[in-house]
Amino acid sequence: MSDYTLNTKCVQAGYTPGNGEPRQIPIIQSTTFKYDTSEDMGKLFDLEASGYFYSRLQNPTNDYVAAKIAELEGGTAAMLTSSGQAANFFALFNICECGSHIVASSSIYGGTYNLIAVTLAKMGIRATFVSPDCTEEELNAAFTEDTRAVFGETIANPALTVLDIEKFAKAAHAHGVPLIVDNTFPTPVNCRPIEWGADIVTHSTTKYMDGHGAALGGAIVDGGHFDWMAHAEKFPGLCTPDESYHGVTYAEKFGMGGAFITKCTSQLMRDLGCIQSPQNAFILNLGLESLHVRMPRHVENGQAVAEFLQAQPQVAYVNYPGLPTDKYYERAKKYLPNGGCGVVSFELKGGRAAAETFMKHLKLAAIETHVADARTCCLNPATSTHRQMNDEQLAAAGVPAGLVRISCGLEDKKDLIADLAQALAAIE
Repeated sequence: MSDYTLNTKCVQAGYTPGNGEPRQIPIIQSTTFKYDTSEDMGKLFDLEASGYFYSRLQNPTNDYVAAKIAELEGGTAAMLTSSGQAANFFALFNICECGSHIVASSSIYGGTYNLIAVTLAKMGIRATFVSPDCTEEELNAAFTEDTRAVFGETIANPALTVLDIEKFAKAAHAHGVPLIVDNTFPTPVNCRPIEWGADIVTHSTTKYMDGHGAALGGAIVDGGHFDWMAHAEKFPGLCTPDESYHGVTYAEKFGMGGAFITKCTSQLMRDLGCIQSPQNAFILNLGLESLHVRMPRHVENGQAVAEFLQAQPQVAYVNYPGLPTDKYYERAKKYLPNGGCGVVSFELKGGRAAAETFMKHLKLAAIETHVADARTCCLNPATSTHRQMNDEQLAAAGVPAGLVRISCGLEDKKDLIADLAQALAAIE
């Protein structure tokens, strides 16, 4: 499929049926797989042959869909996980261990921040968080001799900051470690981080890739460009024999294009089992087939809503990188020339009371914790996800009480704007 455009790959990549085989990706809803001899199965355990023996590690349906995502991102190998959170954990833990250090952008999804700052810290993996707008000198100063990865989000959720991928990739490679980028919000339709220097790309496929709020999932894609053996002392898990898997040295046996995903599957998925169900992978593929059609509409609606909100007297400010007044507008033009996503955040001047009134009067936009759906959804963190914090604590965390996040779906933008207008009009 390498000669085809991304639009065609959305529809056709990953699975090619043979003569008389199902046109749609088959759902292999089976936990186990039969073999004629123990020798046949043994070859799978020795990684001498390809195939399946237990769906906790791999499943054909999942692999078809993972192959499509790898094609879309321009990677060499990919795997599906049970959620985007699992994808980020696997991507980091695959190359980090007790004593390792991570450099991460401070502007990332709160759940991922907690994963790195709290949960991984309990495993002895330290982290230094840097501003996405830090200078090269500040970024390089964050590295230590134990740094094993750099992490960031193309478009941060919910801050909507845009990562300078080339700057972070340059620093990562200067220190002999890979850059991992969560590309959930733009999807490969609007940005392919590997082309800008990223080494590993992750996704919460629950969001735009599925696009219909139907199936939880995550994905990891290896760009296949990072030379693990050139930095063998930093990555013993990839560059020395794995005694838990017959002494295989992944980087030697599977090379730059396959070592990372093979280890992640045969070791981490084996031990932790965060597999995506075949049924969810099937649903995800249905979403991927229309991803190239849906993303431009999400961007169109997001841009229209952002422009409308910016002109309203009840609104203090709007965050959306497609606005010329936005802090990340120029950076977005570089990395996201076709637009980023449909998520917009804004603060109401009336604070918590104004936000509560606004949310109460919405008719078309649903109040949900979700984003990146075909249906427009809205959230006021102060009265939901962050309700345990007072107004002063919210302001200190960069989530003021009057902040609202709206994820623009695929409805007509005129209807979305009309709904927002009447809800804003209810604020006294």
